[in-house]
Amino acid sequence: MNKIPMTAEGFAAMEAELKRLKQVERPRIIEAIAEARAHGDLSENAEYHAAKEAQGMNEARIAELEDKIGRADVIDTSKLAGDSVVFGATVKILDEETEEEKVYRIVGDSEADVKSGKVSISSPVARALIGKKVGDAVEVAAPGGARGYEILEISFG
Repeated sequence: MNKIPMTAEGFAAMEAELKRLKQVERPRIIEAIAEARAHGDLSENAEYHAAKEAQGMNEARIAELEDKIGRADVIDTSKLAGDSVVFGATVKILDEETEEEKVYRIVGDSEADVKSGKVSISSPVARALIGKKVGDAVEVAAPGGARGYEILEISFG
């Protein structure tokens, strides 16, 4: 069983989603199935089939979350320090071509969200940054070609 690295925030978010799926969504779907059953003939009952499909998707997501939570390796990023990029670090980089500054936090695969500045530990950007220090230049293989960045700042917490 492979451990899945994640931040404490990502772990808490997964637990909250699992709780919501079990305590809110599951009963709501069961109620929808019961209501659809009351309408009679199940073979031509679209509401019943939609509710059963929703139930299957909900139960699959519950199983997925339970698996990830069971294999979670929660890393307390508040206790991290140092001068090189590691899991949980927040890194400010400068795009050498556009002179645009970007800030990324390196997180677990399941909590990545590029729009909010969280990149997966297995992403090309994170893999290029891991182990580097402030002032280092890194090259990231991107779909549009390689991009060059300079590390401006590393922080933790």
